[in-house]
Amino acid sequence: MNRIRMIAALALIYMVFAILLNSVGTVILQSISTFGVDKPQASLLELFKDLPIAVTSFLVASFLPLLGYRRAMMVALGIVACACVLMPLYPGFRTTELLFTCVGVSFALTKVAVYSSIGLLTDDSGEHGRLTNTIEGLFMIGVLLAGWLFSAFVDRSQPANPSWLNVYWVLALVCVLVILLLATSRLDESAARTQETKTMRGSLLEMLHLFLRPLVYVFLASAFLYVLIEQSFSTWLPTFNNEILKLPNAMSIQVATILAGASALGRIIAGQLLRRMRWYVLLNICVLGMGLLVTLTLPLAHGVVARADVGWLNAPIAAYLIPLIGLLMAPIYPVINSVALSSLPKPSHAAMTGLIVIFSALGGTLGSRITAMVFSRFDGIHAFYFSLVPMLLILVTLFLFKRETDRAGSAMASITLAIK
Repeated sequence: MNRIRMIAALALIYMVFAILLNSVGTVILQSISTFGVDKPQASLLELFKDLPIAVTSFLVASFLPLLGYRRAMMVALGIVACACVLMPLYPGFRTTELLFTCVGVSFALTKVAVYSSIGLLTDDSGEHGRLTNTIEGLFMIGVLLAGWLFSAFVDRSQPANPSWLNVYWVLALVCVLVILLLATSRLDESAARTQETKTMRGSLLEMLHLFLRPLVYVFLASAFLYVLIEQSFSTWLPTFNNEILKLPNAMSIQVATILAGASALGRIIAGQLLRRMRWYVLLNICVLGMGLLVTLTLPLAHGVVARADVGWLNAPIAAYLIPLIGLLMAPIYPVINSVALSSLPKPSHAAMTGLIVIFSALGGTLGSRITAMVFSRFDGIHAFYFSLVPMLLILVTLFLFKRETDRAGSAMASITLAIK
């Protein structure tokens, strides 16, 4: 097994999908300008992205070990490469909907394959957590690159110019290069298969058995709420910058990348902090800090007046402070994923990751839709204030999640003691 090459391939494919998935905020902004759609219609791009993720994960996640994780990632990249080529060839909002449908289907395959492969490439929970945080951190770097990559193709003098669609030629080429890397790498997947999961019936039962664990319920609720918060900010921040903070289209996209940069930094720092403090303490500090930051910074976005000479040096202070929520938000998702997966045997990782993807997709769709509706009816400031509700709820689910992981750990210790 080519461990280093496979880890590099996992990181690169995750960065490719980071660019595509998190371009939805940029594409919403550009679709409003280029294709003349309104906000509620543009927000449906989240649905076209997230619903296929949920459906595909439910249908194929538990069967993916039969296909093979490496093959699944190659198929996913091939689908996305074809969809990217269609964007500049057949520009239109319908093509954009097709693109995000393909991205959703492909990401479902990819995420299950990547998370399950992490279990095959690591030997203990500590190593699993570090590699998960590293790959998720690189995912956020991909998000950071997305804003600058797309903004480089936006016509600053005529934002409605469809020249931004040429970015998809670059993305199609990157997909092909990562396919070649995966084709020349090897991964030992034997540990992901048991006698039961070698059949489709057995694989489906493996996913259904997970619902017998209370830990799974509270974990999925935590993941759902986190993604609801995260997608609200990442999807609508470019539009918030443009309409509330009065920044030009290209600059609105670029400033929104501060959120991705802060998130990448947050995950790197969290990896170090977890060596010295318990995950539950860290995540509670993060959630409370998020609520405080939202409460203190959103009032600064009131009453901003449009200026013809606005730039990086004289932009509203809120443009730089609001994205810093990513620093506190970023550690939550990889930490709870790693804690949940580490508590399960490796053959269950694909099924569990499938459930993670399903509930994450539903949370992303609901978060973006709610934000779009509040944004349209009131304004972006009220839309972001609404994030305080799921922040309060996630404090409750994290408490329940910790209680269940402690119980699972005690049960495992008792079994080990009895065996001895």
